[in-house]
Amino acid sequence: MTEPKDSPRERKGDIPSHVAIIMDGNGRWAKMKGRPRIFGHRAGMESVRDVVEAAGELGIRVLTLFAFSTENWSRPRSEVLALMSLLRKYTLIEKEELREKGIRVQAIGRVAELFPKAREALEEAIEYTAGGEKMILNLAISYSGRVEIIDAVRAIARDVQQGLIRPDEIDERVFSDHLYTKDLPDPDLLIRTSGEMRISNFLLYQMAYTEIYVTDVLWPDFRRDDLYRAIAAYQCRERRFGRVVTG
Repeated sequence: MTEPKDSPRERKGDIPSHVAIIMDGNGRWAKMKGRPRIFGHRAGMESVRDVVEAAGELGIRVLTLFAFSTENWSRPRSEVLALMSLLRKYTLIEKEELREKGIRVQAIGRVAELFPKAREALEEAIEYTAGGEKMILNLAISYSGRVEIIDAVRAIARDVQQGLIRPDEIDERVFSDHLYTKDLPDPDLLIRTSGEMRISNFLLYQMAYTEIYVTDVLWPDFRRDDLYRAIAAYQCRERRFGRVVTG
């Protein structure tokens, strides 16, 4: 059944505070059109613009986009170069509008590994939009869920070694405070495009109770109406967090 295109604000139900998206399908989209993969990545930037704007209008507080994984470094160098160029172009072009709309850019992952020009543009956008209070656009770049957990364990081990914390004080709060996402709520909703049924090493710790929505729509075709459908589906679910709901 196709959901109507009205905004989820018109429906009964909560708007998720934190939405995370695995933006998948750029390569397949390009292949279907007989074009190189980078053509799909470029087209996907239009989807990013539309979804970011729609998320801000809906009152979503955090939008996390899986932009580039650590595994993506193994792709052909020409594709990696193109992706770094797109990241640089997006942050340079969009930072003015993002600031005007109160959207603050953040990044999680091993950002230091990015190509210098891409990293500089990203850092400039982060600084330029730092005052934004309407929504956080959180970009997962050179990111791996497993690496994030390893980095957290190393940081906690250093704190123990320095006498800042005792081993018996390590709990979920302490662990969460050492993750890249330490200042962010866990995702309420994960959206994955292209129909693949996996989470691809994304926010492994944070998604313990995240609602998952998978759509066959390829990312370059994903627009605000698709975001509305995902949120409408989320609003129909009963979140239990492992508990039994009585009533």
